[in-house]
Amino acid sequence: MLRRARHPDPARPDGAEGVDPVLAGEMTRIGVVRNPQSHGNRIRPPGPAPEDVRLVEPIGREALKAALDDFARTGLDLLVIDGGDGTVRDVISLLPHTFGEATPLLAVLPSGKTNVLAIDLGTAEGWRLEDALRAARQQNPTIKSRPPLRVSWADDKPCLQGFFFGVGAPVKATNLAQRVHKVGFFHNFAVALTIGAAALGALFGGSRDEWRAGVPARLTLDGEAQAEGDRFAVIVTALKRLPFGLKPFGAPREGLKLLDVDAPPRR
Repeated sequence: MLRRARHPDPARPDGAEGVDPVLAGEMTRIGVVRNPQSHGNRIRPPGPAPEDVRLVEPIGREALKAALDDFARTGLDLLVIDGGDGTVRDVISLLPHTFGEATPLLAVLPSGKTNVLAIDLGTAEGWRLEDALRAARQQNPTIKSRPPLRVSWADDKPCLQGFFFGVGAPVKATNLAQRVHKVGFFHNFAVALTIGAAALGALFGGSRDEWRAGVPARLTLDGEAQAEGDRFAVIVTALKRLPFGLKPFGAPREGLKLLDVDAPPRR
């Protein structure tokens, strides 16, 4: 589960900001945003939610925002996201516009194809709604914190929030993974095929190979402009673990991590 928003904790005598303790008795207001079209939910259709759990299955951004607005008006202790990485992105992108600073605890069910966030949180592959509810209602539930990234544009396009941002090779790999999924490969096997194809192109392709050519990009880090040029890959994430044991940042650690590789990459 992901940590709720920070706010003053009246139980602390110094009045410092902190995170309220989560007790079993507090988990009385629970909402679920389910994507019935996600890969896992189509393969294994979930059953009905318990009577004391509010379940919504919105289609489209406006319907999702309306559902989250309704949750925010009545208040939630726990919001369960039942879908893939796209559903997670859509929900957390709208949380600032619906819940503001009073974001509830979040739980993520691995119902998509790759489930990047669920893997990072250590969620079991077959985790279902009843498992999430049981874990949340324990006396001392496991709570982890992952700050999302925010992506904004110069025009009026809505901002997006997520946990993994990529330019260059990661985008090409994502497009390839979608084609792999259409063939019928999913989860770690799909990731392995994608990584294998990308590695072959990066290692053995020519300077104009699709994987080695890179994309033009300008980066500014903490207000300091970086050298302009073609980038083979730019990856930014606050996650600790990536699928298939990938470790582009070394040993798993907390905090924001950046990988910036010029194009073409050295062999």
